[in-house]
Amino acid sequence: MNREHTRVIRIGGRLIGGGNPVLIQSMCNTKTQDVEGTVKQIQSLTKAGCDIIRVAVPDMEAAKAISEIKKEITIPLVADIHFDYRLAIAAIESGADKIRINPGNIGSADRVKAVVEKAKEFNIPIRVGVNSGSLEKNLIEKYGGVTAEGIVESALDKVRVIEELGYENLVISIKSSDVLMCVKAHELIAKRTDYPLHVGITESGTISSGTVKSSVGLGIILYEGIGDTIRVSLTGDPIEEVKTARLVLKSLGLRKGGVEVVSCPTCGRTRIDLISLANQVEEMVARFDHLDVKVAVMGCVVNGPGEAKEADIGIAGGIGEGLLIKKGEVVRRVPEDQLLQALQEELMSM
Repeated sequence: MNREHTRVIRIGGRLIGGGNPVLIQSMCNTKTQDVEGTVKQIQSLTKAGCDIIRVAVPDMEAAKAISEIKKEITIPLVADIHFDYRLAIAAIESGADKIRINPGNIGSADRVKAVVEKAKEFNIPIRVGVNSGSLEKNLIEKYGGVTAEGIVESALDKVRVIEELGYENLVISIKSSDVLMCVKAHELIAKRTDYPLHVGITESGTISSGTVKSSVGLGIILYEGIGDTIRVSLTGDPIEEVKTARLVLKSLGLRKGGVEVVSCPTCGRTRIDLISLANQVEEMVARFDHLDVKVAVMGCVVNGPGEAKEADIGIAGGIGEGLLIKKGEVVRRVPEDQLLQALQEELMSM
């Protein structure tokens, strides 16, 4: 079952599943009780391109803070609950647009039922989350270890618990830090359910290693037509999660718009500080998200114009001066220290 045929689920003002655009999710690393700090981070993440935000709800103060946070943000908010069913109920009553629970650790059947009944009352979706690290012992024994098959069985068992309580407003999330196990698990579960899937490689690591692992895993899964929302889990600033997720979606043709920056690798012909310039360009173009253009940053005037011909606009460095290029044609020469400004002016004119 690919994303074109998954059920459509509403999260706040956004729709997922049924071929709707794949949405980017991140999670605040602030204390949810700190309303001001959490709102500030969510607003920054929204500006960076985050579509859905998740917050931790470790206690009742955090659950009740959701109502105040919701007044100041414009994207749907997901409450992440572990162990205490009362926190899930309080988060729903405070205005959470979705809750994330693991029915296996939320408590007895009566407690799970109480959460489901509250979600039903407010008509908000429940994300059923299973991680490979918390797989039940009986499934580990059944499959001879932690496996993709075990992860899928665990998730579908939990979905069945909620279905039997008469609720099907669900999103499924199955995650592993093992990239290939995660890929296989998604391939298996996509054949067995039509619920929307939230996809991510959990505990993927630092910005460097985590970006690689997440990009590989998400790239394979999304390319196979699986996945309705994604999160790039990184040990670092959540803004980096959103940036990486956007690049993954754009690289796969699943998201249009915004400025795509391409730059050549450095070589012996490079005549400018290309690494610094490319980073400055990438930071500068973030404010032109309304454009749908490709910008090339080239290190020399020898191959620059030719290599940049597929870009809408580009710059190429020389000795003391550089070239401004449009569709592979040199438009004008610019002093080296004015290259960035010249590029910015061209983008503004677009």
